[in-house]
Amino acid sequence: MFAVAWMVGTFISFCAMAVAARELSGDVSVFQMLFFRSAIGLLCIAAILGLTTQRAGIHLNRVGLHGLRNVFHFAGQYGWFLGIGLLPLAEVFALEFTVPMWTLLVAAVALQERITARKLTAVVLGLVGVLVIAQPGYAILDPAAFIVLAAAVCYAVAHTCTKSLSRTEPAISILFYMCVIQLPIALVLSLPGWQWPVGREWLWLAVIGITALTAHYCMAKAMLYAEVTTVVTLDFFRLPLIAIVGVLLYHEPFEISLLLGGLLMLSGNLISLQRMGVRS
Repeated sequence: MFAVAWMVGTFISFCAMAVAARELSGDVSVFQMLFFRSAIGLLCIAAILGLTTQRAGIHLNRVGLHGLRNVFHFAGQYGWFLGIGLLPLAEVFALEFTVPMWTLLVAAVALQERITARKLTAVVLGLVGVLVIAQPGYAILDPAAFIVLAAAVCYAVAHTCTKSLSRTEPAISILFYMCVIQLPIALVLSLPGWQWPVGREWLWLAVIGITALTAHYCMAKAMLYAEVTTVVTLDFFRLPLIAIVGVLLYHEPFEISLLLGGLLMLSGNLISLQRMGVRS
């Protein structure tokens, strides 16, 4: 029951972040969104470090890997936020579910993890899910879908780096370097077209910064109370929820193919996790 409650917090956070990004799309550049996301995150983490003893976990042992992780994570965020402004919200979330599939492939190359029959099945189901969602034979595939898929691949590389870092680095260190590294990148890239936010734009930027932290915090807490397979299954319900948000707020069409494709990718993810015997 606690896991469900924390996952509800995750759903609300991700959906609120998507709505905030959509509301800012066209008015505030994606780079500025990412700048304020990192700035708010860094302020929150600095407060945590100042009030606790966790700052002892911050060191310079693996700065290079932190840098690699955050270059790809930044690129993934850019593609995700850009996709939010170009595609129906549910399609962005559905394509995002390919991240575990790409992570399997990246880990096989970078970490020499063995590709088993179950992992291969997971990849195949994920690819079929993408085809069901994108429907390439039905219409011209929207280039924005490729952007979101590329973002998913970048997230997969970042996740693989995180897996390696987590063996020696505390979570607070990974989050600290994420903000410290991505903040100047976003600032430099946003300066050429910088425009100060006005009015409600400040509110939506605050929503992005806060929900970016609460989404991952709530999911981490959910994993304390349930197996990873349960959390992954519950996380799938983000898809119909964001589809409803898209219909109600933006009059987006509700495509059954999104749910079918998402279910295929969910099945692949669960098969992969069962093979790993993953628990919280």
